[in-house]
This record gives sequence, C-alpha cells and structure tokens, in this order.
Amino acid sequence: MKKILILSANPKDTNKLRLDEEVREIQAALKRANNREQFEIVTEWAVRVDDLRRALLDHEPTIVHFCGHGSGSTGLALENNFGQMQLVTTESLAKLFKLFKNTVECVLLNACYSQAQAEAIYQHIDYVIGMNRAIGDRAAIEFAVGFYDALGAGRTYEDCFEVGCTSVDLEGIPESETPVLKARTKFAHQHKSSDQQKTELKTNQTNTLPIESPTPIKEKTNIMNDSTTQNIDKRSGGIYFGDSATVQGDLVGRDKIVTTITTTTSGEIFPKDEILQLLAELKTSIKEASIDEDEKDIATGQIAAAISETKKVDVKNSQETQEKISKYLADTKTILDRVKDIGEIGSKAFSILTKLAKLIGITMI
Repeated sequence: MKKILILSANPKDTNKLRLDEEVREIQAALKRANNREQFEIVTEWAVRVDDLRRALLDHEPTIVHFCGHGSGSTGLALENNFGQMQLVTTESLAKLFKLFKNTVECVLLNACYSQAQAEAIYQHIDYVIGMNRAIGDRAAIEFAVGFYDALGAGRTYEDCFEVGCTSVDLEGIPESETPVLKARTKFAHQHKSSDQQKTELKTNQTNTLPIESPTPIKEKTNIMNDSTTQNIDKRSGGIYFGDSATVQGDLVGRDKIVTTITTTTSGEIFPKDEILQLLAELKTSIKEASIDEDEKDIATGQIAAAISETKKVDVKNSQETQEKISKYLADTKTILDRVKDIGEIGSKAFSILTKLAKLIGITMI
C-alpha cells in the first residue's frame, strides 16, 4: 500500500488559497480508482514546522504532497504557533527529506516558485515536482487531479506528471509548463518497465527564467537594444544584488519586461513605515482591479509576502531583506505585465511599484 501524506498550510497573513478543494479533489480521484485499496491518504492541515517533521516520522509516507505558498529560494510557507507565516528554508527541507530517502518515493510541491526546493530535495528523493513560477489555484488543482487520476490507474510517476500537465492544458489554462519534474530511477515504480528507466528525466523545460539557484546562469544578453553586451545572472524577477547592475529581458505576455537593479548606499536607514504603507496601497489597488482572479490572488500573495519580510526589519537596511522584497515586487510586476487589460489600475500599480523600487534601492524599467 502506498501512503500519501498531504500537508497544507495557508497562514493568516498570506493570500487565501483553495486548499480544501484541492484535497477534496485528490481524495475523489483516488476513490474513483479501480485499485483504490492500494492507497491511503493522510491529511495534515495548518502545518507548522514541528508538524512537518512529526508527520513524516509518524506516517512514513510513500508520497508527500504539499499545497500552499512558496517563496522561491527562500523556502516554503508553513505556519507558526500564531497561525502566521514561517518560512522553512530550502536547505532545511533537503536535510529533512534526506532522513526519509528510503521510504519516500515522490514529493509534489504544489506551491508557487517551488522549483528551488524541488531541486534540493531531489538530491535525496528520486521523484520531485516543483513549480518554476507562480501558479494559480485552478491550475494547481487541475494538475493535482490529473496526477492522482493517473496514479490511481497504476501509471508511472513520469506518466502521472504528464497527465497532470495535460489536464491543465485541456482546461484551457495557460500554465501547463509551470510544473517541473526531476526524476531518476533508483528503483522502479509499481508498473514501470526496465526500458522506461533513465538516469535523469528532463521534463517541460521552457524558455522562462529559472528560479534563483545556488549557481547563477551566465548568459550574454543585449540590454535594451544596445550594441554592448553584458554578463547577467538570470534569476527570478531579474533580481540580483552585487556591485554592478543586473538586467533581465524576457517576453512575458504582451510586453518585454526589463528590470534594472542597483543597490542602496550601505548604512542607510531602511524606510520601513513608508514601504509598508505603499505595499498596503499596492495590495488594495490590485484587489480592486478587474483582472483574472487567479492572477489577482498570485499578485496579492506576493505583496503579502513582501509585507511580512518588511515587518521583520527594525534597524539598518539589510541586503538579504532587500533581495526578498525585491523578488516579490519583480514577481508582482511580471504578473501585471502579463495581464492584458488592467484598466486604470495599471498606471496606479506601476506608479506605486516605481516608488517602492526607489525606496528599496532598485530600478524597474
């Protein structure tokens, strides 16, 4: 019997997700399966850091499914004892799953920007799925339903992944390339034949920019049609803090996004109150916008995460905090650029983004 451990977390200070619907759909998918007696589902809600460790120890699952918020390379969002967000770092997750490498076969991180964690966990677990960008509720649920429909039919993890992506595509949701599978065949899945085994499966590689990784990807790029080329670090949102400016150019939606980054002067006092006020205004303006609800949820979730990081600052400007907040803002800008018709909210939101960028020490073009 394969035991599936579903871990969900939706902290009070983050955007509300339809996690109950996702869990219900997973349960329904496996109830429909002909071999449903081969699966057991264990669900843990409002997961805290201690709950994560204890759940793995107590249940010894074969498959671990996390649904909630992701934060790129900074980690996954669990809850603290007050129900607020507590990030669990990528490194901590990798170390934790290393302890369960002999029992866990597959990990599915159904959370925005979770590819960084997937890459780390993949060092120890043979099948890991993460998301290479923000993913909306509808796409996340459809992917999960397709994945577990296929699992219930006795298909391989690779096939389950492909069915999940296809399910998103069939619903007309343009996010089928968001999930990414890392796989090796240290052992075979239940119905996996030997000719299917590969050393590494590279699936759904797209032209989108990778999430922040330990080793930056260097690439020669023309900047704003200038004949001069520079080495750049391609990272989530094009955010990178160093001695020189970094520029990202990526075709997303209808426009080309170019983000230029500079650093603030060392020792400047971090304008915490002003930044919090502008972030609150930005969140409100997007909530009131007439745009797709999934896009709105993702954007406001990024802003909520930026607010949480800003509240942690109390004395001097922190480069690490700058990086985190800047990434959330860049992700928000990417979403707004992708939306085709945002009406009056467009100029207002971008105006607020520009003010925030200036305060934090970055320039967005």
